[in-house]
Amino acid sequence: MTRWALLIEYDGTGTIGWQSQASGEALQDRLEAAAAKLVGNRVVSLIAGRTDAGVHATGQVGAVDLPDRFDARTVQEAINYFLRPLPLVIRLAVAVDPAWHPRFDAIGRRYRYTILNRRARPGLERHVWHVSRDLDQGAMQAAADRLIGRHDFTSFRAAACQAKSPWRTLDVLTVERDGEKIHVRAEARSFLHHQVRNLVGTLKLVGEGRWMPDRVTAALEARDRAAAGPTAPPDGLTLTGVAYPLDPFSPAGPDRSPAARSPH
Repeated sequence: MTRWALLIEYDGTGTIGWQSQASGEALQDRLEAAAAKLVGNRVVSLIAGRTDAGVHATGQVGAVDLPDRFDARTVQEAINYFLRPLPLVIRLAVAVDPAWHPRFDAIGRRYRYTILNRRARPGLERHVWHVSRDLDQGAMQAAADRLIGRHDFTSFRAAACQAKSPWRTLDVLTVERDGEKIHVRAEARSFLHHQVRNLVGTLKLVGEGRWMPDRVTAALEARDRAAAGPTAPPDGLTLTGVAYPLDPFSPAGPDRSPAARSPH
């Protein structure tokens, strides 16, 4: 068997999220069903991050084990064929070491949250949170700067979060305006459940002038979910990348299996 690292893109609108659940068909179920059609038997997938209902990805990373007879092009194109017309696509497939794991080998994750900041509701944009009240990007960044570093993020974790510790190191939290859009970018080794959305919901209060940046510091120090702002909706959140000590999708990433050779 060959283990294939998969770079995955999807639109999470209307889905129940990545992870298989009893309540409906998840994105994981759809990927595994497509891979099963390729090999003729059940396939179990691994994933770097179990995104929630309604959350999108341009750089999700997964893995599947398939018989050695397939090459990279076949794995990518055949799975994509069986995924049609779902908005779930394999961008790249690369053979990796059988012990490689997309979640446990990851050393960082990157998210982008997009706010459409204008009075008119969106007509075409779907992957945004529409906020009609003017937002002060500078004030939001001043508040975001107070959250950088290693902290107890209890105030910004979901009540149902199953992480053993609320301590996380937030490496990047930037707020940038691009015309009518505000992009909040967050990077860390790992995140708590709903952490990014709770951070964005809090920063939005600062941008509206309802909170001063000092109150964000107070909310962080309170270690109480009730002290922070609301949870931003999932619509604007996208997993944009997962970092590894050696990125399997970069040109420097070694191709560890003869089966990975693809005729070009």
